[in-house]
Amino acid sequence: MNAVIDRLHALVPSSASGWEAMLQLGFERRGARSVLARRIHRGPLRLQKALYPEGEAVCHGIVLHPPAGIVGGDALEIDVSVGADAHALLTTPGAGKWYRSAGASARLVQRIAVGEGGVCEWLPQESIVFDGALGRLETAVELARDACFVGSELLCFGRTGAGERFAHGELRLSTRIRREGRPLWLERGCIGGGSALLDAPVGLAGQPVVGSLLVASPRCDTGLRDACREIVPAVGQGGVTLLPGLLVARWLGPACEPGREWFLRLLSVIRPAVAGLPMRVPRIWNT
Repeated sequence: MNAVIDRLHALVPSSASGWEAMLQLGFERRGARSVLARRIHRGPLRLQKALYPEGEAVCHGIVLHPPAGIVGGDALEIDVSVGADAHALLTTPGAGKWYRSAGASARLVQRIAVGEGGVCEWLPQESIVFDGALGRLETAVELARDACFVGSELLCFGRTGAGERFAHGELRLSTRIRREGRPLWLERGCIGGGSALLDAPVGLAGQPVVGSLLVASPRCDTGLRDACREIVPAVGQGGVTLLPGLLVARWLGPACEPGREWFLRLLSVIRPAVAGLPMRVPRIWNT
């Protein structure tokens, strides 16, 4: 059924108006428990109920987008606030999709704020960018003095299982992380369908999948960097870099699964170091 829905979305021209949706989430620490204290939504964005698979200290949540994909003209906004000493882990139920557009551009804006001593793990599953998609993906993270943010992103350009390449369209990317108003990371990019960047050694080097894992924490140090560098990807190319207060891991490869597998191996080292907890694979990833 999902395959049929995907084909229908890809064939039907998108509306210039599209969906307008907003989701606001607020997490707070109450005693020993991290709780979902605020949930406001408009349009087709939702959060499943708060889940506690590893005890009360960490609140897990699954962000839902019932239309199953983003089409031209869509404007989606997600705002997440994690209060002082609270801990939230957020993911998605499956692969996201940016569908082919008839001309209108789509936009997904993700804003995350983390208070003193708080931890936010933003771990959505991969996004598939269909040939002909037009979109903007913007992520902005604001951190208090000793807050921690762990975020991953896997982008697959073209439906590789069907032999599709990203020959037309465009995805613009913007990621910003600031601590106490000072920038830790600022990145902007534009991946054009059929552009030379897709095959260039300084670009995607002919690989359809690119992934980033960003860890912003005062506990990021050379020891953590070196431990991560010892974890070699089984497939594809990966590298780990340490900047002041920020660990960056990049991956290029032929499919999403090996990239996710490498990120999970890295997180098995990273999570204990920055959050004091063993890695916990979100249960939804196994369904």
